[in-house]
Amino acid sequence: MWLDWAKQIQAIAQSGLAYCHDIYDQERYEQLRDLSVEILNKYTTVDRNIIKLDFANDTGYATPKVDVRGVIFNEQNQLLLVKEKEDAEWALPGGWGDIGYSPSEVAVKEIKEESGFEVEPLQLLAILDKSKHNHPPEPHYVYKIFIECKVVSGKLKTGIETSDAGFFDRNNLPTLSTKRNTKEQIELMFEFNANPQKSVVFD
Repeated sequence: MWLDWAKQIQAIAQSGLAYCHDIYDQERYEQLRDLSVEILNKYTTVDRNIIKLDFANDTGYATPKVDVRGVIFNEQNQLLLVKEKEDAEWALPGGWGDIGYSPSEVAVKEIKEESGFEVEPLQLLAILDKSKHNHPPEPHYVYKIFIECKVVSGKLKTGIETSDAGFFDRNNLPTLSTKRNTKEQIELMFEFNANPQKSVVFD
């Protein structure tokens, strides 16, 4: 609850700083932002200075960040996962959306960088509000986009941010990087693979 309030306070402060014209209002919004930094520092593992710098660099009307994940199954119905160097745990290949790239282009780029495969995007599977799922607490409000892709060429290899990559059965998953994807989200991807007619999931 406190984490949600802190994110809302940050959003109000950021939007207020973007549109206020009074130095006194500006001071009040900066105080709100500092308060949100203190709360987020208490309820997340992110360093206070990093949170403050990140918030200070984020200007304009506050909107969610976007995380894009690529979903690839092989002919044995195994799911592609990559091992992240940051936490030595496994995730669907992907990352933050980049300016100048569409969501499907981000998925293609991230899969290539993290697994070595050239892929073609097929369809949108899900758009999820990260706060409504069992992820560890973090400073940002995030929407997660899952896009199914198919391999067209390339060989499995690691990248700058990954130390391993491979395909996994539904009942033999490695330790998941829950900051990137939860067990329930991985299960949802297997449901899509088993039922290609399943409707896009959103919340």
